Amino acid sequence: MHGKQSEPIFRLMGLIYRSHPWHGIEIGDQAPETVHAYIEIVPSDTVKYELDKETGILKVDRPQKFSNVTPCLYGLIPQTYCGPDVAELCRQDTGHPDIEGDGDPLDICVLSEKVFSRGDFLLHAIPIGGIRMLDGNEADDKILAVMRDDAIYGDWRDLGDCPQKLLDRLRHYFLTYKPAPDSTEPNTRITKIYGREEALDTIRRSMADYRRLLGNLDGALSNLIHK
Repeated sequence: MHGKQSEPIFRLMGLIYRSHPWHGIEIGDQAPETVHAYIEIVPSDTVKYELDKETGILKVDRPQKFSNVTPCLYGLIPQTYCGPDVAELCRQDTGHPDIEGDGDPLDICVLSEKVFSRGDFLLHAIPIGGIRMLDGNEADDKILAVMRDDAIYGDWRDLGDCPQKLLDRLRHYFLTYKPAPDSTEPNTRITKIYGREEALDTIRRSMADYRRLLGNLDGALSNLIHK
């Protein structure tokens, strides 16, 4: 990714400074079939954590006010961005011409039998499907994946491997994790749950959106270092 002369410098910087989970970590050499996932929230969390995009530090977004508990590991895919290409796929699917990307990294839900006590870690994830969700008029897709080599879920490769009751649990969580119990105006809407090929297409589009947004980041850093 970096020029040959710059590689030792970037390697040294990685040893001295912590990499930004969104920008400083590669998506993975086998993307989109296997991707790195940065986990922000684990099922035992009673607080919704979210990556602070400026500092790269995990911050408290909000305490969970109601009984919603995330049913799986939840986080983001590094070096992805929900911009025009991701929004276009959602517009094609829903027929709504005013949908935009939500301007965040692509979200990922990772299934694993293991119990993790806290977030703020990386793992290898294999996408098997996704949830097309609208938050207002913004595309807010959730990629559904399994942790690589997981004893229970690791062999799953497509949405057909996932029991319907588990999909129903994920659907319920994302439709209820924001509004109050007495709310009559839900602000999130799920338009589709899709399989592996569409999930891979969504990831590719988010990678293209990221390159369009920050495609010259490496070049800018290299030029700055060699000045």
